[in-house]
Amino acid sequence: MRKLTLSLVSLFLVLALAACGQKPAENPASTAPAASASPAAAAPGKEVTLKVGATSVPHAEILNSLKAKMKEQGVNLEVIEFNDYVQPNVQVFEKQLDANFFQHLPYLEQFNADKKQNLVKVAGVHIEPFGAYSQKVKSAAELKEGASVAIPNDPSNAGRALALLEKNGLIKLKDGVGIKGTVKDIVENSKKLQIKELDPAMLPRTIGEFDLALINTNYALQANLNPTKDALFIEDKNSPYVNILVSRPDNKDSEAMQKLAKELNSADTKKFIEDKYKGAIVPAF
Repeated sequence: MRKLTLSLVSLFLVLALAACGQKPAENPASTAPAASASPAAAAPGKEVTLKVGATSVPHAEILNSLKAKMKEQGVNLEVIEFNDYVQPNVQVFEKQLDANFFQHLPYLEQFNADKKQNLVKVAGVHIEPFGAYSQKVKSAAELKEGASVAIPNDPSNAGRALALLEKNGLIKLKDGVGIKGTVKDIVENSKKLQIKELDPAMLPRTIGEFDLALINTNYALQANLNPTKDALFIEDKNSPYVNILVSRPDNKDSEAMQKLAKELNSADTKKFIEDKYKGAIVPAF
């Protein structure tokens, strides 16, 4: 009986060791590293987060007005505010953000060319007529010889500012340069204006240091300047500089992105822009 018991124990141990030595069949899919999912893509029925970079006025304000509607559609719209025109594009390209909303197409095209990036337009939203402001004179005619003029230092907005100065008779640019002109393309400057290029965000803060400053409307609004009342002269409403929602080629057509684009071009957004900005910003749809 003792021998039978020992035999049974031995048999049990052999079977147990054999079972421990076996490996379950591997499922190749289960051992592959998980693909990193875009924040804008998720399983149907689940809420997704869409991270959008924007300058605070008016872009973040417009986006924030859409949060509740986006939430109803399963999208958590997260708005990250910036005070510059570089990081929002860099962070979209590096996939830290899904999209941004702060720039017009000429700026984006120049940025892509300079930085070798491939960001793309998703939707056009509004126009911000570019204006000239002063705390020292009340009209362009009052500018004296040698007056100081500040303009943005990024190429697309510098060209835009110079074109506006030319349209108002203050300078003449080389034929054909249009909005791509630089200070080197000035061929006539009868008042010998001293033109200085500054970071766009600095212009409202330093307006008192210059006789005239040409300022992007988003920064003018942040400084409580009303383009329709305070600007000495301003672009007309046919400006080609439509502010756009921008993303990457890999996610511009995602469901969440297209929901945001649709809301940005909705009747409610148009009414929000018209009611809140009263002509300082013009819907482009």
